[in-house]
Amino acid sequence: MENEEAPAEDGQKLVLQLFVSGMSPKSMEAIENAKRIFDENCSEFFELEIVDLYKHPEAALSHHVVFTPSLVKSLPLPKKILIGNLADSEKVIKALGITFK
Repeated sequence: MENEEAPAEDGQKLVLQLFVSGMSPKSMEAIENAKRIFDENCSEFFELEIVDLYKHPEAALSHHVVFTPSLVKSLPLPKKILIGNLADSEKVIKALGITFK
């Protein structure tokens, strides 16, 4: 039997939204980095939605996003917002409070 890894002790799926501004270089880099981070770290435990604020500007208000790119962890609580291109995988994982069993 294989050892399962989970991002949280209770195995709850992380719900994340990546807010970007169109197809700018920084937005594209953040999308690529986010996909890489979560694909390398048990993608079945993550739900990642990419939100283009050019298409859905109201989303910025409802999630309190001021800068892009921003990664918002909605669940499990507490809510966290990371700003930037997410280039440093270890910092992103630590900042989101992800732990692996």
